[in-house]
Order: sequence, then C-alpha cells, then structure tokens
Amino acid sequence: MEKSNKKSTYQTHAGKYLPQEEMLEVRRKKDFLTIGIPRETSFYENRVALAPEAVNLLTQNGHKVYVESKAGNNAYFDDKLYSEAGAEIVFDKKEVYKADIIMKVAPPNDKELELFKPGQILFSTIALTMQNEHFFRSLMAKKVYAFAFELIRDKANVLSIVRSMSEIAGNTSILIAAEYLSDRKLGKGLMFGGFSGITPTEVVILGAGTVGEFAVRAATGLGAFVKVFDNSIHRLRRLQSNLNTRIYTSIVQPKVLLKALKTADVVIGAIHSPEGRAPIVITEDMVTQMKEGSVIVDVSIDQGGCIETSKLTSHADPVFKKHNITHYCVPNIASRVPRTASYSLSNFFAPVLLNIGESGGLNNILKIDTGIRKGIYIYNGTLTNSYIGESFKIPYQDIDLLMAAWA
Repeated sequence: MEKSNKKSTYQTHAGKYLPQEEMLEVRRKKDFLTIGIPRETSFYENRVALAPEAVNLLTQNGHKVYVESKAGNNAYFDDKLYSEAGAEIVFDKKEVYKADIIMKVAPPNDKELELFKPGQILFSTIALTMQNEHFFRSLMAKKVYAFAFELIRDKANVLSIVRSMSEIAGNTSILIAAEYLSDRKLGKGLMFGGFSGITPTEVVILGAGTVGEFAVRAATGLGAFVKVFDNSIHRLRRLQSNLNTRIYTSIVQPKVLLKALKTADVVIGAIHSPEGRAPIVITEDMVTQMKEGSVIVDVSIDQGGCIETSKLTSHADPVFKKHNITHYCVPNIASRVPRTASYSLSNFFAPVLLNIGESGGLNNILKIDTGIRKGIYIYNGTLTNSYIGESFKIPYQDIDLLMAAWA
C-alpha cells in the first residue's frame, strides 16, 4: 500500500514537467479603411492633408481614398495625379464625408460639421484661438473621434506636425521679411543680408524654439546679423549647440530688447505658448521707437501674437503699416508654400493611417501609440482635452478611462 502511494506521488509530480501548449499572440485582423479628402473651404488655406504619393501608398495597401475634385489644386496637385495614384475623384462633398476617416487641414466649418456621422474619425488642425464652444459641442453631438494636428506627438514625444510646420514658417518668415524690406513703399529698398562694404541687415528674433532656429538659419545664411531673445537659458543653449556657431543671444530684458529694436531692420515674433495665448513681449511703445520702414513678421499670430501692435491679416491682404512699421501677421504662413507643406503633412500621416489599418482599427492603435492618443480631443463624442474643457466650460473625461470603458 505504501509502495503504491509513492508511485502515484511521483507520477503527479513528474507530470508538471511535461511540455505545455504555447500561447501565441493572435494576429489582429487588418482593417481596410476608407479615407476622404475634402476640398478646403477655409479662406486661403492652400494645403492638402495627403499628397498623391501618400494616396498611392494607401491604395496599394488596400485602402480606399475619396478625393473631392480640385482638393489639391492650390497645392499644384490636380485631379489627374490623384486619379493615377488610385483615388476616386468625387464631385459631391457629401460623398467624401461618407468615408470612415476625414483628412482636413483647416478645422471643419458649420456646413461641414453637419455632414459628419457617428463613429467617424477627423484629423485636422484645431486653431484653438479661433474656436468657440459651438464647434466642440457640434463634434460631440455627432459622436466622432477628433484629432488635432497641434496635439499629436511622435515616438520621441515631439509635436511632429507642429515642428515641421514651424520649420517651414521659420524659413519662410525670413523670405517674407526680405521681400517687404526691399519694397519701395512698404520697406526701405534695403537688400536683406549684406556683402563687402555694406552693413548687414539686423534681425531680432523673439523665441529660440523651432521657428526661431530656422529663422536664424535662413537669416544668417543670407548674411544678416541676428540677435535672439528668449526667457529660457536652456533653449538658448540648445540653439547655440544646434547651429554649431556663436550668435548673439539674451534673455528677455526690456531695456536690452528695446536697444536691439531701435537698430533692427527686421523683427520675427516666434514666441510659442504651450497652451492658450502667446505672451506680449514687445509693447506698442517699443514699436514706436523702431526705425521707419522696418518689418515685423509675427509668426506667433496663430496664438494671438507676441507684439502688441499685431492684428490678424490674411494671404489676400497680408500687411499693414502702423507707426511706419510694416506688419505681416498671417496665421498660416506654411500655406504660403502649400506644396512643400502638403508633402510634410503626408510624410507624417501616411504611416499613421497605415498603422491604423494594420493594427485593426482606431482603438487598437490608441492602445499602443501614446503619441497619437495625446492628439485626440473628442473620443466617441466625449471631450478628452482638459484645457479645452476648462476654457469653454465643457465637461471632459480622461482618455485612458474612456478607452477602458469602451474596451
């Protein structure tokens, strides 16, 4: 009896070492997307969210793309290019808005908001300083999933789209300043930069972020003498390191800044605020003491402007003079070079859309990609951005809790 018990114990114990069945991860089923690209109706918005090359990549992977006729004309992409890339050209905006995902640049207007259907996904800018409560309430009522270009981050936790548009804006701001500085009426017939025997143009740049850095690169490349002001020593050090050369830098001290403004030919406002309005750094009194015929390009006008005399302008009427200083205050400078900007947007969004399809849908990509998750501000009709909620007195929920509830 004792012998039998020992054998039974051995068999039970030995059984623990038998090979067990391996539990492998089940591959998610690919989700084939329908993507709509409507023609932009916002005043002088010339960019398009996806270039033909990006559309071709998506269609080759089995996704369906609907492009409203003439959607890419302002960026010099005609319907033929999109058609050859595999897109279906449609002539009714309502047909575009039947797609699962809507890719826009400017935020949808009131008429476009009416075309959305529950469960739809929107990628667009949000232009927060120009929005009102009605815009967010309308999207919430439609129970959509809305993403803002300005909030989406990449794998390195960088605001990738903001950065790329800022690079373009920084470069372009100097070219704009050069154009108006040389104008006989709006400037003072002065060539930007300098050459042997001629005093170089003096440029003051407010902000040592991405816009400021690329403005410095463009200005120094043309031979200008540049002074950069920022309240962050870290950003000023980083700028010096990135440029690999020594330039004039200073924290924002009113007396030092005013002294620089008095001799400046060009001022670039590139102060960025993480949330809300940009701070005013240059007062109207400071502007009155600048040289007649100088040029101000306030890139910060997207966030209200960092110069007190700035006021919103458009590509149709981009400049005005105040205190004999020419002001350029167009909010979407990147739209001035729409083809370049559209390619930049495409380079980011084509892989994102492919990943959404490969992962089996939006909720799956939101679980694994924190950068994309940070870009969502409305999840199935519920506001998830605390800043928007507090600014417009709209109730909001944490995105992680919502996703857990909908899992």
